[in-house]
Amino acid sequence: MTIEKTALAPGQEAPRQDATPTGKAPRSRLRDNRAAYALLGPNLLLIGLFLLVPLVWSLLMSFQAKRSFGPGEWSGLTNLSRLLSDDVFWRALLNTAIFTVATVPLSVGLGLGLAMLMDKALPGRGVFRTIVYLPIAVSSLVVSLVGLLLFDESVGIVNGVLRDLGVGPVSWQSNGALAMLSVVVMTLWTRVGFGMLVYLAALQDVDKEVLEAATMDGAGGFNRVRHVIVPWLRPTTFFLVVINMIWSFQVFDVVYVMTNGGPGYSTTMLVTYAYDEGFGPSRNFGYGATVGLVLLVITLAITAVQLRVNRRQEA
Repeated sequence: MTIEKTALAPGQEAPRQDATPTGKAPRSRLRDNRAAYALLGPNLLLIGLFLLVPLVWSLLMSFQAKRSFGPGEWSGLTNLSRLLSDDVFWRALLNTAIFTVATVPLSVGLGLGLAMLMDKALPGRGVFRTIVYLPIAVSSLVVSLVGLLLFDESVGIVNGVLRDLGVGPVSWQSNGALAMLSVVVMTLWTRVGFGMLVYLAALQDVDKEVLEAATMDGAGGFNRVRHVIVPWLRPTTFFLVVINMIWSFQVFDVVYVMTNGGPGYSTTMLVTYAYDEGFGPSRNFGYGATVGLVLLVITLAITAVQLRVNRRQEA
């Protein structure tokens, strides 16, 4: 195809040739926008139906004295004032904080250690990786039932083994500290596999030349991990810390099945306390919604602080 050129008189401008016909680009952009909204529409509808609507409904219920599915009576800040003076709420908050401090560092650290171990050619690596990853593939309720089978005081496998060894049974359900320990152990089993998988993917991006240069400079295995691998994986570590903290503040299945918050309130978490208040014998939906909203605010605040600290470290 040839383009014919014509001579122009002095001062005469060449006619402007648009790449696309007039109006075609806006129509194309409008068509792309419609296609994008059509694809996003179902997801936005589900988010609005199952996230925003319950959130707004919970906010409204937190200002009501509501003990049934019918209309409630507006009570203002009564639920919030009760929460601030509720000893069980503060105990649940303390238990949740202890549980978070115990599970998050161990989940991330063990995940990194197993990922570095599985990144090498080891015998039986596939079987071991399956055992660690198995809790992610099954329901959390199934994992909780496995934990109950392991740590039950009467018929639990752990106590059976200890009894055979002559150590004697351990009071996993009647001792508060041991009950919390059993919940932490089962929670770690459900999370370490996820951390291992994420770290395994991130380890593939570590620059091998940097590791070789560190080795040539005389850096041992520990120093290579500390000064090369750990800084390189900092974004991955930040992601895992945030997601594990959110999971820890939302823990429910393991606690509810294994200890039901007991003995006493030794393992009662914020989510289990909100559930007991809203759907337990008291059926206090308004107060349960208030506990849930406070949990949401705490989670958002912790996440915001972590994001700010991460930005400062990267700056």
